[in-house]
Amino acid sequence: MRHFISLADVTAAEMERILAIAEDLKEKFQHGIREPLLPRRVLALLFEKPSLRTRVSFEAGMAHLGGSSLFLGEDVGFGKRESIADFARVLSELVDGVVVRSKKHETVVGLAENATCPVINGLTDYLHPCQTLADLFTIREVFGTLKGRKVAWIGDANNVARSLAVGCGHAGMAMTLAAPKKYQFDERSLEFIRDSVPDLAFEMTEDPYAAVDGVSAVCTDVFASMGQEQERGIRLKELADFQVNGKLMAHAPKEACFLHCLPARRGEEVTDEVMDGPQSVVVRQAGNRMHAQKGLLTWLLGTQG
Repeated sequence: MRHFISLADVTAAEMERILAIAEDLKEKFQHGIREPLLPRRVLALLFEKPSLRTRVSFEAGMAHLGGSSLFLGEDVGFGKRESIADFARVLSELVDGVVVRSKKHETVVGLAENATCPVINGLTDYLHPCQTLADLFTIREVFGTLKGRKVAWIGDANNVARSLAVGCGHAGMAMTLAAPKKYQFDERSLEFIRDSVPDLAFEMTEDPYAAVDGVSAVCTDVFASMGQEQERGIRLKELADFQVNGKLMAHAPKEACFLHCLPARRGEEVTDEVMDGPQSVVVRQAGNRMHAQKGLLTWLLGTQG
């Protein structure tokens, strides 16, 4: 049994296998074929945070694979009525896998330590590995390959950026993060990235224009994530020069694509010109959440691992 809490939980070869399964399933899906690879399997979706893409992509994906899903919100009393250990042990008796979208990374870790079925990190304050699978899947669709390509992350070094760094390392890609020093990775994050993917070509800069030079993809996220609402005003001011706009994209190669995990705050971290422009693949990227996660679910719960 395996968990998927971080991309550090899989090897480069295993990540490639997940993406290959996803590619095969998406091609079949586009031809009207939905293989029931997980018949009668049940996936629990345990969410402490609101969601559009994560919830719908997992629910739809399980339906395509012949399984079903259960959305578990506050009504199940997670973290309130009983210990995480007791909750995990009982839930494991009832379902084949659990996706957790949690406020604290430690919550997902604790659940996985006590669960006897696979636990998938659907988002925490520290990592968002399922998003990275979709991001890499999308970049590979656009360019055909991942190895040797470069990605620029513009803005706050958050949970999505942290996962992307590990994914880039597994894929043989380079990554540059552009942000004010205050918003760059701290030493704990750098240590995590180095331990996870020691061969990653990674650098940080305060110059967003230098960061996008020669890249295949320009990525960003909201400047104030869920739980940082009180900091939003100061973050908008301090990160204003790191907005992804037409001027910045003009410094990237013409073939470079723009990615955003969504939802976006248009006019803040990104402009309409870029979001709706020819280099934007954000809608395809969002759709690929489902296909990438179908690859993950098949690898974790099925026989194609």
